Amino acid sequence: MIPKEKMRLDVKWATRQRLQYIEVMAWYTGVVTRSDVARAFGQSDPAATKDLKLYGDLAPGNLVYNHSVFGFVPGEHFSAVFADLDPAAALPVIAANLAVANGPYGDELIYGLPTASLPLPARLPSPQTLAQITRAIHGRRKLRVGYRSLSSRESGAERVLEPHTLVNTGLRWHVRAYSEDTCDFRDFVLSRITAAECLDAPAESGEQYDDDWVESVSLSLAPHAGLDAARRESLLLDYGASGEVIEVNVRRALLGYVLQRLSVDTTPDHALNPNAYQLMLLNRDEIEPFAAWAFR
Repeated sequence: MIPKEKMRLDVKWATRQRLQYIEVMAWYTGVVTRSDVARAFGQSDPAATKDLKLYGDLAPGNLVYNHSVFGFVPGEHFSAVFADLDPAAALPVIAANLAVANGPYGDELIYGLPTASLPLPARLPSPQTLAQITRAIHGRRKLRVGYRSLSSRESGAERVLEPHTLVNTGLRWHVRAYSEDTCDFRDFVLSRITAAECLDAPAESGEQYDDDWVESVSLSLAPHAGLDAARRESLLLDYGASGEVIEVNVRRALLGYVLQRLSVDTTPDHALNPNAYQLMLLNRDEIEPFAAWAFR
């Protein structure tokens, strides 16, 4: 058998991009079709068919054609050859809507700009668990999960969800889903999902039924009153405000996370340290009913 690394090097880079996409699409949605490949790379259908055939030749048994979905699904012994399916690599690709996330550049900075990120804990599930979640979203199906809630009453409980969207708060990933157990839409932290199984049963709900997801409100923020005039002016410039108020339009379901991420002082009298909480919330009464957990 040809080693995976040698197989990657033997394939031209442009072709390898498409083979990586085929693997990511197949694994994380459960199916990849000719039209998927053609759309992602602006190809003709015959060219996409050629890529799928090449993939089958290079990784025999990895993908199996399923007539019911008119596409290829992961085989029983699927093993990635061209793509990095680790959630830390795959989720940014999915979020950025990229066909591939890396290139044949080694340590060379292709834009000439050094970048860095905070060394935060990954807080992610296994590829197998994430794949069940993403397949349920993609196929609009029910999902059975084991979930370790921070509430001792619910910790470890098995429940059936109907997931519709993956959310990155900047500190963690969660899935927005309808819970059959509580009959409402909630956020489930990916790293707390201990097991997941995409069911055959179709989901009966969807994001259009999730009022807090569909409806948006405007956060009215301002530089903290405890800062001096020069720093308040700098913050208004920093946030691109046209006046004295910073307006941020947010889905109601994401309000609390935005308040956390921006370190907003949500106290009624703006009593928090302005050096740590540089912004204050002006329309507390309007916002608090939708994100009470994020208020002090």
